[in-house]
Amino acid sequence: MGFKELLKRIWYFLWEEDSIWSWIANVVLAFVIIKFLLYPGLGFVLGTPAPIVAVVSGSMEHEGNFEQFWTDPLCCNGLCTKAEPQGKYYENLDITRAMFHDFDFVNGFNKGDIMILYSPKNAELGDVIVYLVPQRPDPIIHRVVEIGEEDGTRLFWTKGDHNCDVGSFENHIPDRNVIGKAVWRVPLLGWVKILAVELWHLIMGGLR
Repeated sequence: MGFKELLKRIWYFLWEEDSIWSWIANVVLAFVIIKFLLYPGLGFVLGTPAPIVAVVSGSMEHEGNFEQFWTDPLCCNGLCTKAEPQGKYYENLDITRAMFHDFDFVNGFNKGDIMILYSPKNAELGDVIVYLVPQRPDPIIHRVVEIGEEDGTRLFWTKGDHNCDVGSFENHIPDRNVIGKAVWRVPLLGWVKILAVELWHLIMGGLR
């Protein structure tokens, strides 16, 4: 069989043959292309090793519009342990209402959303960054509420808009741990990954 004939057969198998094996081969091929070509290529263009991430928690969700977010008591869903409004918390960090209103993703985003990331080199106060934390399987995607510097290293403090306070892991985050800055949101598409991971864990748990 000549090389040209082999290519014709492969083409027919992938794009024209109506079989389960052709379908499986297409899924595998799509995964390989996305994982090893499109994803790294997009990361190179955007200046980040992780150009696309799925939001796997509700820590950046808002309840209602911006005015409600700013004036509601800090912490929600029956966990209002602090009487002061959300806005007061940020004002104590020298972040005014007007400043917050001009931040990207001023109304937050939801679990299951997809976030497109860009290089974090010029991350500023109010930006939503994605960073790695030791002993945590998933990267964190929270808003920058303070920026500092120590021994020539740029440091970030972050907070989830929906969270009561800053977690211990959100203090003194070195810029080398930051992998991207969120610049665009695609609603709901991240549920594909979340459900796939949960299904995988369910299957693997059943096999033990």
